[in-house]
Amino acid sequence: MATAISRASGADANDESDPTESLLDSYSATVIRVAETVTQHVAALEMTAGSGRNGRFRVGAGSAVLFTADGYLVTNAHVVGGLRSGHAVFADGTRTAVELVGADPLSDLAVVRGKAPTATPADFGDAEGLKVGQLVIAVGNPLGLSGSVTAGVVSGLGRSIPVWSGRNRRVIEDVIQTDAALNPGSSGGALADARGRIVGINTAVAGAGLGLAVPINATSRRIIAALLRDGRVRRAYLGLVNTPIQLQPSAVVRTGRRDGLLVVEVLADSPAERAGLRAGDVLLSVGEKSVSNAESLQKLLFAEAIGEPLELAVLREGTEMRVVAVPDEMTEKQP
Repeated sequence: MATAISRASGADANDESDPTESLLDSYSATVIRVAETVTQHVAALEMTAGSGRNGRFRVGAGSAVLFTADGYLVTNAHVVGGLRSGHAVFADGTRTAVELVGADPLSDLAVVRGKAPTATPADFGDAEGLKVGQLVIAVGNPLGLSGSVTAGVVSGLGRSIPVWSGRNRRVIEDVIQTDAALNPGSSGGALADARGRIVGINTAVAGAGLGLAVPINATSRRIIAALLRDGRVRRAYLGLVNTPIQLQPSAVVRTGRRDGLLVVEVLADSPAERAGLRAGDVLLSVGEKSVSNAESLQKLLFAEAIGEPLELAVLREGTEMRVVAVPDEMTEKQP
C-alpha cells in the first residue's frame, strides 16, 4: 500500500508543469507561428548588371518583402544600389524577374516589381505602436541562406544614424533598433511583430548584437506611395543627426513642452548649419509644429518644404530661441 501511494505521489509530482518551460514553449510557439506566416512573403533578391562573356553577373543581393498581389516588393535602396533589374526567389522556389520602380536613399527604401507571384502579400502593421522590450522576429536571407529566422526584442526606437553611400554621408532617421541577429543579406527583409504584421524593413547591422530596421508607419507608407507613383521622393533636407529626449522639469515649465529632439550633430554646409544650429541644441518645433521624434520631423520635410523658410524653436543652454532655416532639396550628391 505504501509503495502504491509513493508511486502515485511521484506521478503527481512529475505531472506538475515547469512554469519556465511553459513560458519557453509559448515563446517558441509565437516565433514558429510568425515564421510560418512571414517567410512566404519574403524573397531573396539579387540585382544584376553587365553582360560579359559569362552572361549577367551578380552585383547586389539582399531580401525583399512582397506587399501587393500584383508583384510589388519593398526592399532597401542600398540593396538595389542604383541597378535597374534582377530577380527574386520566394521560399516555395518561385523565381521572377524584377525591375526597379524607384528608390529613396534618405529612408533607405526601394520598390521593385516582379510578375504576379504565387505568394500572398504581407500584412503591414504600424511601428508607432511598438514598445521597447517587445518581441520582434526578423526574416531574411543572410549570407544567402533562404528563409532564415531570428528573434529578439525592440532595443530602441526613434534612432537617427549617419551612414555612408560611396563618398556621400546620409542620415537614416527614425529607425528601430533590435537585438534580433541580422547579417549581410538580411537587408530588405521583414521585421515582424508577434502577430505576424510587418513593422519594419531590416536595413543594417550596426555592430555586434545591434540591428536596425526602417519602421513601417505613416511616413514610410507615404514614401512607398511616392515611389509607386513617381519612382522617386522629393525630400527637403536640414542636415541634422538627432535623437528623442525628454526635457528637464525646469525646461518643461519654461517651454510648455515635455520632449523634443536633441541635436547630436549638424552636418557641414547644411541648411541647419547655415541657420546656426549646434550640437547640443534641443529642437522643440518646426513651423509651429512640435517635434518629438524623427518621424514627426520627417513629416514636415517633404517636397512642399523645399526652399521655404522654416522657423525652428530651439532650446539652447536653458534658453528658448528661434532660428530660420531654408531646407535644400535632397539630391544624390547631398552630403
